[in-house]
Parts: sequence; C-alpha cells; structure tokens
Amino acid sequence: MTDSTVTYCYAHPTRETSLRCKRCERPMCASCAVRTPTGYLCKECVRAQQKTFDTAEWYDYLTGTGVTIVLSLITSILVAFIGSFIGFFMFFLAAGIGSGAGTLIANLTLRVLNKRRSRALFVACAAGVVLGALPAAILLLLTGNIYGVIGVVIYLVIATPTVYSRISGIQLTR
Repeated sequence: MTDSTVTYCYAHPTRETSLRCKRCERPMCASCAVRTPTGYLCKECVRAQQKTFDTAEWYDYLTGTGVTIVLSLITSILVAFIGSFIGFFMFFLAAGIGSGAGTLIANLTLRVLNKRRSRALFVACAAGVVLGALPAAILLLLTGNIYGVIGVVIYLVIATPTVYSRISGIQLTR
C-alpha cells in the first residue's frame, strides 16, 4: 500500500518531497537535507547538534588567548636568546623547542580552560601563540638578528598547529 499524501518542504513550500529529517520528522527537499553517516537531518537539527559541542564561555576566549600569548612570548624569547649563541644550529633547536613548547602550551591552556571547547576558541588560542611571538620577532628584526628571526618563525610554524590540534583534540595517530 502506498501513501498518496503529498508533502512539501518546510523551507520551500512549493517543492514536493518524500524526504524527512530523521530527528524531527519534518519534510525537507534535497537542498535542505544534510547528509550524515546515519541519515538525513534538516539544517536546524544539525545546528542544534553542533551547539551541544560548543561549551566555551565568553571568558574562555580571554583566558585561553592570554595564556597562550604569555607562554609563547616566554618561549620565543628563549628561542631568540639561545639562538644568539648557537647560530646556524639554532634552526634544529627551534624545531625541537617548537614541538615541545607547543605541546606544553596546549596542555597548560587546556587545564586553564577546564577542557571547554569551541572552534573559535581553538583559533583564538592558535592566534595567541602567534601574537605572543611577534614582539620577540620584531625586536630581533630591528636589531638585525636574522638567525633569531628565522628561529622564531620556525618555532611558530611548528608550535601553532601543534597548539591548535592538541586543544581541538585532533589525533593523527592513536
């Protein structure tokens, strides 16, 4: 037996459809449907589901960015100070410091944030790493210490994605 009732999309009342949201059972057209691994959802149900994963409060953006700025400033000054004595081999040291400091910065930031999360928070913390290293890089550039500037840039290239991936919970290996 077939159902002969015609349904129309909730957002586009002129489009006939037989597709329904698996959560709220509203009829929706193909352009309103969002495919998930377990079926189709309407855009409102997808938005509601995504909001449950954003647990950050307004002050988390300030504290997360502040912590990463301070820790990155300390690390970049350390890289610049050590780099002024070592010279060319400082590039390798900056790469090692970048990965270790990125992990340390992320772990301390997660502890301060009490593991609250939001995509904008992850970006703010990664931006804090860059903002923290800028004063040291500018000072080194003004003094003509090119090795130090390159060392800070190497630190940033390694530490920034490390902080972002660790805070956001991205795991490349298990």
